[in-house]
Amino acid sequence: MVRGKTQMRRIENATSRQVTFSKRRNGLFKKAFELSVLCDAEVALIIFSPRGKLYEFSSSSMQETIERYQRHTKDVHTNNYKTTEHNMQHLKHEAANMAKKIELLEISKRKLLGEGLGSCSIEELQQIEQQLERSVSSIRARKNQVFKEQIEQLKEKEKALAAENAMLCEKCGVQPYQAPNQENETLPSADRSQNSDVSTDLFIGLPEGRAKRLLLGN
Repeated sequence: MVRGKTQMRRIENATSRQVTFSKRRNGLFKKAFELSVLCDAEVALIIFSPRGKLYEFSSSSMQETIERYQRHTKDVHTNNYKTTEHNMQHLKHEAANMAKKIELLEISKRKLLGEGLGSCSIEELQQIEQQLERSVSSIRARKNQVFKEQIEQLKEKEKALAAENAMLCEKCGVQPYQAPNQENETLPSADRSQNSDVSTDLFIGLPEGRAKRLLLGN
C-alpha cells in the first residue's frame, strides 16, 4: 500500500495533532543523535510543544552549545559590522577621488572654452593650444572621411539611377539621354576660320549709288 503525501498545513484535529507531534519529535531526536554520532558534530535541539512543554537534546552540554552559538553569532555580527564599515570608508574615499577628478575636468573644460585663462602659465597655454590643434585636426580628418563616404554613396546612387533609366528606356524603345560632349560643341579654331568667310576689302569714299546721283546733278 502506497503512503499518501502529507499536506503541509496545520492539523485541525487535536488528537491527531498530538500524535503527529510525538512521532515526529521522537524521529527528530533520533536523527539528531545519529548526526552527532556518525559525523562527530555538536548538535543541540530545543522543542517547545503547543502547550509550552520543553523537550531538548544535546550531544554534549546544552549550556556550552548555547554559549558557543552566542559567541559565534557575536563574532559574525562584529565581522559583518567591520566589513560594512570598511566598505563605507572605501566608498567615501572613492567618492572624494571622483569629485576631485570631476572638478579637474570642469577646470580643463573651461580652459578649452577660453575661460579662466588668467592664472595659466605660458607652458599651460601652449599645452592647451596644442590640444586644440590636435582636436581640430581630428575633426577635419573625420569631416573629410564623412565627405568621401557621402560622395561614394552619391556615386553608387547615380549608377543605380543610370541603370534604372537605361532599363526604362529599353522598355519604352527610347534612346537613353546622353549629356552633350563639350568637345563636339566647341569647334576648332581652324574650322571656325573656314566657315566664317567675311569680306574685308577696304573702300574709301561715298557709296556707289550716292556718287552717281551727285554726278547727274552736276
